[in-house]
Amino acid sequence: MTKADENIKSATLEELKAMRKRGEIRPDAEDAPRYPVPEGFWEEAVPLSRLHEKTPVSLRVDRDVLDWFKAQGSGHLTRMNMVLRAFYEAHHGRETASTDDIPPEPPLAGRSV
Repeated sequence: MTKADENIKSATLEELKAMRKRGEIRPDAEDAPRYPVPEGFWEEAVPLSRLHEKTPVSLRVDRDVLDWFKAQGSGHLTRMNMVLRAFYEAHHGRETASTDDIPPEPPLAGRSV
């Protein structure tokens, strides 16, 4: 169990209502900006994670990178995909589809190329 998991608590709706009544849970900030939601918004809304079809892959990543993403809590694979998508969107559609600005990976000792 990670430290983040230790902070996760569950409660029933009745327990949450009682906690709010006791002042343990504060309502939204009174001064928080509120924006109108157009009619029909929720009927057409699509969760961001479902905008693109996912394809299962086997991917080798550095242990420290995987450990860091896992340490952020559940959904580490989704977050990794979001990082890859951000990189893709930052580089996709450039005049030259080049990775020239990405430094080459240094060769590993003893590895034949």
